[in-house]
Amino acid sequence: IGNKIAQHHIGVAQQVTRKRGTRLPDPDLAYLEEGTSEFTRYIKELRWAQHFALLNREEMMDRVITQFGHWVGGHVRERERINCHHNFTQQETHYGKSVWVSRKGAIRAEPGDPGLIPGSMGTASYVVEGLGNPVSLNSSPHGAGREYSRTAARKTFSLTELKTAMLGIEFRATEAFIDEIPAAYKPIDQVMRDAADLVRVRHKLRQLINVKGD
Repeated sequence: IGNKIAQHHIGVAQQVTRKRGTRLPDPDLAYLEEGTSEFTRYIKELRWAQHFALLNREEMMDRVITQFGHWVGGHVRERERINCHHNFTQQETHYGKSVWVSRKGAIRAEPGDPGLIPGSMGTASYVVEGLGNPVSLNSSPHGAGREYSRTAARKTFSLTELKTAMLGIEFRATEAFIDEIPAAYKPIDQVMRDAADLVRVRHKLRQLINVKGD
């Protein structure tokens, strides 16, 4: 749904840009001006999508906790829930100015903010706490980031290599997941070392089971 909203408003921005007579080196650089009706509608739908994503994560977490309780045969006490949004836009104040911050491939990491930085389906993930680095606009990476695009990964790696990379982890071995092979991502431990001035590591997690939808 987020992509549908984005594509619609990119089209609106391109139409508005043409009407303004603004010449851009690339049509994808089209923009909406704050204070216009087009901008207001975009932000309204953007916030709706972000709230939808929040409720979706909450529902998934509720179901996981319920099913885990069934599996262990008892009540599961929830100690802390970390809800970490990435790839989003919001209005913030930085260097004394009110600005719109778009975090693409990033999460908010203000002082004390709990966050999650995943590696891949076969490598470590981290629970972190933001340090509030002003140079990064209080942001940090939201994950390892890709070394190979999905298309390149499918051309480069095999199902056999995926099975080898996932030894010791329960997962569904299928060619549909080749583009998610750990080698398609940057080394998460190096990413975390590079982010040492952005976040503090609270926990390092290694998965036992990996669940992915087709």
